[in-house]
Amino acid sequence: MRLRQIDPDSPRDVGRFIRFPVELYRRCPQYVPQLETSARLALDRHRHPYYAHSEAGFFVVEEGRQVLGRIAPMHNRLHNSYYDVKTAFFGFFDAVDDTAVSRTLFDAAFQWSRARGREDMLGPRGLLGPDTIGVLVEGFERRAAMGVSYNYPYYERLVLDAGFVKEVDSLSGYLPGDYRLPPRLGEIAEKVKARRGLWVKEFTSKEDMRAWVPRVIRVYEEAFTGTREFFPISEGELRLMAGDLIAVSDPQLIKLVMKGDEIVGFVFAYPDVGAALHRARGRLFPLGWLWLLREQRRTEWVDVNGIGLLPAHRGVGADALLLAELERSLHARAFKHVDAVMVGEDNAASRSNLEAIGVRWVKRHRSYRRRL
Repeated sequence: MRLRQIDPDSPRDVGRFIRFPVELYRRCPQYVPQLETSARLALDRHRHPYYAHSEAGFFVVEEGRQVLGRIAPMHNRLHNSYYDVKTAFFGFFDAVDDTAVSRTLFDAAFQWSRARGREDMLGPRGLLGPDTIGVLVEGFERRAAMGVSYNYPYYERLVLDAGFVKEVDSLSGYLPGDYRLPPRLGEIAEKVKARRGLWVKEFTSKEDMRAWVPRVIRVYEEAFTGTREFFPISEGELRLMAGDLIAVSDPQLIKLVMKGDEIVGFVFAYPDVGAALHRARGRLFPLGWLWLLREQRRTEWVDVNGIGLLPAHRGVGADALLLAELERSLHARAFKHVDAVMVGEDNAASRSNLEAIGVRWVKRHRSYRRRL
């Protein structure tokens, strides 16, 4: 068994790094792989906008020609500058069930981070702020939502063995697609629209969305300022996120709450194409793109991963308008299952809103911290 820091400029090294989890979860129907093109971009120091301001290292443990585990320590300077801290992140952690492997990986991540003056480590995280967060600790029997991590139950044991302690949990919940809002909430929504001069921006095409996405992402940032996961992102990262948002979206499921010409709230929902990604094993070619397009039209699942209001419009009933628009969007497509993903356990407002319409929490992801 040997530890090796891979060369991100080596196609062979990158391939071994990004294909390891696909092989590890080959027989796990709940696992949904990342698109291979996106996985490769994450290691591309010349193209990914993260590397314009920050750095990362990528390590694997191998035995002969077989990869046994991987990890990436990260120094995100935007996060550290915003909070005035000396924190490292860890991410891209996958391993077989062997503490010798996980200890070797984490020791390498700790050493890499200490060499850069970091004083503690937080994770799992991705390169971008809203990227995959946490280790799954409850809900292993359920398929992962698109873009949300899945792992075997032994992962938490490996992370705790490395000296980490819990930082915070994120919850994901289930809602039957035929749910109905309590009539009282619908009445409140209509009254708030009239009283506060709010209206709802709807989209008919991806081209219609394109000009709005940068503004939407900035409002998304503002709405979640103050949460544990928030920190600013660069313009290049914003453009990358905008492209990803458009690529997976159904314009009919994206709604903006407006006051005049200003965005004050949003509802983001996406057809879940995880079954196609699993079948394609993350690859678009030769047939993956066809399976994805077909799944986008026929899937019975929808992922809801963004419901928010700007701070000035909270507590005045506008959250009822968000929930009413969510109901209208989902019933228009007649989805049978709703996955409400990654709500912070300390985000009382979002949890309360979703519980009010019947969401039942069924999955839990956990972030961890360790002093270095």
